[in-house]
Amino acid sequence: MPELPEVETVCLGLRARVRGFTVDRVTARRPGLRFPFPADLAERIAGARITAVRRRAKYGIIVLADAPAVLFHLGMSGRIVLEPPPYPPPGPHDHLALELVSASGAQLRLTFRDPRRFGLVDLLPGGADAAHPRLRELGPEPLDITGPELRAVLRGRAAPIKAALLDQRVVAGVGNIYACEALFRARISPRRRAGTVGPRRAEALAAGLRSVLADAIRAGGSTLRDHAQIGGEAGWFQRELLVYGRAGEACIACARPIRQFRQGGRSTFHCPACQR
Repeated sequence: MPELPEVETVCLGLRARVRGFTVDRVTARRPGLRFPFPADLAERIAGARITAVRRRAKYGIIVLADAPAVLFHLGMSGRIVLEPPPYPPPGPHDHLALELVSASGAQLRLTFRDPRRFGLVDLLPGGADAAHPRLRELGPEPLDITGPELRAVLRGRAAPIKAALLDQRVVAGVGNIYACEALFRARISPRRRAGTVGPRRAEALAAGLRSVLADAIRAGGSTLRDHAQIGGEAGWFQRELLVYGRAGEACIACARPIRQFRQGGRSTFHCPACQR
């Protein structure tokens, strides 16, 4: 599933290309993805101008003037594709299309492509995150979180620290790949109880989260399977992963083998010698 860097990469690409365009036409080729599209989706956004594109956790938000924002989640295999005319025929997994036009007459088609249909598209009235049930309980953003802020949200939690990082109510947007990588950068065991992370470790972990996510965004995210940037390019941060997917390989810090184990139903990768 795309994590924060992949969604941020998509939002950055959209922001650079579609801001100022107007939604000219909306075409839904099925009633929905993981959840139904709003019944009046086309009527509520047609004719509205795109003023911004932003991200909250793993959700993208296309902000429209005088209309509800478009909230999207890429799910397991979703992509957003931007194409200039002449538009090719829609593919079997192209489920929703927004045809856009600029003040100068330039045209683009924005397509939600999702083979597995685990994504979602919804409306966010007034652009108010707190008003939407999928956004209102999300925790702080990890890109700018501080050590004291992180320690405050971890305090009293008995769950392992990696499980806490994956809880979107604790920290918003961190997924399995980047939790493993941030914990390695901070030299913290994924098994450590979240509530035992003291000030020094919280500072190191906050710095690890900020740095690994920023590095991944600069690299266009990680393409392990489906992720692609707006122009179709793969991300390449997977080439820089230090522990994730490297079970049995030598740790770059101590040369001992990276270990893999199951934690909360997901694979965890760590160096048992370096991470305490």
